[in-house]
Amino acid sequence: MSARLTRLYAREGRPSIPPEQLMSALPLQALCGVRSERMLMEQMNYNLLFRWFVGLSPDDRVWDALTFSKNRDRLLDGDVFQHFLSALLAHPKVAPLLSAEHFSVDGTLIEAWASHKSFKPKDGQDGDGENFHDQKRTNETHQSTTDPDARLYRKAHGKEAKLAYMGHALMKNRNGLAVGGHVTQANATAERRAAEALIEPRAKRETRHPRRRQGL
Repeated sequence: MSARLTRLYAREGRPSIPPEQLMSALPLQALCGVRSERMLMEQMNYNLLFRWFVGLSPDDRVWDALTFSKNRDRLLDGDVFQHFLSALLAHPKVAPLLSAEHFSVDGTLIEAWASHKSFKPKDGQDGDGENFHDQKRTNETHQSTTDPDARLYRKAHGKEAKLAYMGHALMKNRNGLAVGGHVTQANATAERRAAEALIEPRAKRETRHPRRRQGL
């Protein structure tokens, strides 16, 4: 992936965060529930396990949080993570684990890093959102001021509503491998639409190779 990553960075200026270390830090942030890049940098300052995971020695200087965020967006805009997943699935040790016979698409709520107090009326009326008890609040009339793309959603009846997104994963059931994923806004039709979008490219591939469709 070196050639692809090199095209995203300028040849002049100060050295930036190595993309390999940045790509290691992002899953670490997600898996450990670190709520922001600034908190992640604080963890890097004193957590030796975090430093080891991303490839920083104990005396290396920790990155600036703003620089980290800008470099993360650069990788997202360059579709680096999608390319990384494709390269991983094509690896000689991974490819034999994949099968076209058994797969599923599942969705889950990803809670947004925004509080209910930030979910305020779009027109500025009915208060400032601080006291929201016994108030009717919907996505049509309210919006989070800290995360405007988040939507108020409940997974099932009897569950509390949360400001959230929806994550969708295409899984190869035989070996439990994730081979595709989408993140969408949370709504009642997101799972169905994401499932169609994830399955369609592989369905076209199977059409070109009808012998492999046996067992689907």
